[in-house]
Amino acid sequence: MRTQEATPTHCPYCALQCGMNLRPLPDGDGVTVEERADFPVNRGALCGKGRTAPAVLSSRVRLTEPLVRTRAGGPLVPATWEEALDAVAAGLARTRGAHGPDAVGVFGGGGLTNEKAYALGKFARVALGTSQIDYNGRFCMSSAAAAHQRAFGLDRGLPFPLEDVPRTGCVILVGSNPAETMPPALRYLTELKENGGTLIVVDPRRTRTAEQADLHLAPRPGTDLALALGLLHLVVAEGRTDEEFIAARTTGWQDARAAAMAHWPELVERITGVPVPQLRRAVEMFCAPDSAMVLTARGPEQQAKGTDTVGAWINLCLATGRAGRPLSGYGCLTGQGNGQGGREHGQKADQLPGYRKLTDPDARAHVARVWGVDPQTLPGPGRSAYELLDALGTDVKALLLMGSNPVVSAPRAAHVEERVRSLDFLAVADVVLSETAALADVVLPVTQWAEETGTTTSLEGRVLLRRRALTPPPGVRGDLDVLHGLASRLGVEKGFPTDPEEVFGELRRASEGGPADYSGITYERIAAEQGVFWPCPEGSPGTPRLFLDRFATEDGRARFTPVVHREAAETPDADYPLLLTTGRVVAQYQSGAQTRRVPELNEAAPGPFVELHPRLAARLGVSEGAPLAVTSRRGRAVAPARITDAIRADTVFMPFHWYGEGRANTLTNPALDPVSRMPEFKVCAVRVEPA
Repeated sequence: MRTQEATPTHCPYCALQCGMNLRPLPDGDGVTVEERADFPVNRGALCGKGRTAPAVLSSRVRLTEPLVRTRAGGPLVPATWEEALDAVAAGLARTRGAHGPDAVGVFGGGGLTNEKAYALGKFARVALGTSQIDYNGRFCMSSAAAAHQRAFGLDRGLPFPLEDVPRTGCVILVGSNPAETMPPALRYLTELKENGGTLIVVDPRRTRTAEQADLHLAPRPGTDLALALGLLHLVVAEGRTDEEFIAARTTGWQDARAAAMAHWPELVERITGVPVPQLRRAVEMFCAPDSAMVLTARGPEQQAKGTDTVGAWINLCLATGRAGRPLSGYGCLTGQGNGQGGREHGQKADQLPGYRKLTDPDARAHVARVWGVDPQTLPGPGRSAYELLDALGTDVKALLLMGSNPVVSAPRAAHVEERVRSLDFLAVADVVLSETAALADVVLPVTQWAEETGTTTSLEGRVLLRRRALTPPPGVRGDLDVLHGLASRLGVEKGFPTDPEEVFGELRRASEGGPADYSGITYERIAAEQGVFWPCPEGSPGTPRLFLDRFATEDGRARFTPVVHREAAETPDADYPLLLTTGRVVAQYQSGAQTRRVPELNEAAPGPFVELHPRLAARLGVSEGAPLAVTSRRGRAVAPARITDAIRADTVFMPFHWYGEGRANTLTNPALDPVSRMPEFKVCAVRVEPA
């Protein structure tokens, strides 16, 4: 029997978007994953999630027919697609008619392709006329995005390709654990050290990544801002600033310098717990080579001061001339598969396609021309993600949700679940019956990564093409088909095509001339070039490396921002004497809605746990595996103890992939960054006791 050809595509999970080949099984029931060594990012390597991704394609674990709740409190029962779409359109239209367009909300996901993210933003603003749209990418790298914009005038996660990382002299990795969150990326850090470079890891836990570091700094959660300011103080005090670069390519240095000088080393040691000799060693390692980078992830970003914290690390790069030069710079390691592209093209509450501002009259006029509507009809900015979820059932009475599971992934999750339950109407489009989908009035089963074609934008800013490798099962439709069907039922007959390449063509026109210009990118170019880096205007080769000649500000100079340390929104007290920080484990992904359905991954990571130091365990009188109750001002979670000296004695850690009594986000604090509107997932005050 002839072996069917393999389809080159990309993993559905994290923002590495690792290349892989999918080969249909001989019986036609599914695909197998094969290495794709030609893709330069992962060079064939895959983590366990990528290797087992086809398991979720099975009809045994995924949704294969629409479900409708025919009466309040009743069960979800199978329905036809016509019945389901009619019910969704009626629910949205009923709410809009009774309470106005902003009573209808739309919540998207960082896993949606660019085409789907673009169409969803257009659907909200054109078919529904609502301003109330945001997405779970707000919980990913919004603080880094805001700091990027403020300092450089442009937000792209990495302003250089990953291939540059092993060639620099030193990397400071802040609040990132790629050994577990994106394992194929760890090779870049290994190669960095093999090439003679050094690695500094900043993390309150001695993670698998921190174990690879030449220097591990373990600050108290919520003090990354003070740490960065302390390092900059030492740079100034030791005469390590690059005055020529500062004068030629930046503005605002004197105010930023004055702010940093208020954070002397001994003060920073008291705030962070990082000894002064380690601070001095970090400055020496960072400044000694000719080039260096700072890479951040959710640790410093998921804080109520995340934008300022990232800004302080950017200031360190600018003051030492480690930005806008080859093999140097600041970058953010995006988490979700299309967290970058998802916000560039209209899912975010304040943005239009091409990363245009919704408040910019010229941007509104350009996009309105592409959409064939009057710019006056486009609504203004809406609520950010948590604020939108918090408004459910009160100001926002109906919600269309695509590709997200907020009752597990949102902060203060028990409260968010209450708000979701209070909606007049909820429709969810997803591939599995997630915990949020189980609360819906209508559930729409949609295609997955291997069953559809579309583009994503990786953490490098590389636009990639996922190709359809197999036919979806009967009863499953694509998200573009869903939006087309709903728009037509809401009276918008044109403007929502179902062909992804046609949608991408419109996206190119809508983004043209914007900060994230995709107008020169085509499916053919992506396939031929292993992806194309934006910005890429028509006729451009693409831009793998940003800012080498000038920054994207009006005068071409990077902006220092004066920032000062401030405490987290919650600090320990007599009732809640410890700090909780959260994160991921290697075998699960985000809310776990898909990975928890894969036996191999569940065997590796079967459930939640509470990581704590032996001294804390002895004080509590608990042993390994004993049930622990962790309580914050927002609720209580229970999970087994995992005792390790790899964590600070004043801190406990919980992974956030699970629902039920071990749901970590029951505890987390929704305090918001004033600029990015990022919630403070990474630090809150808790008490811990035997359950």
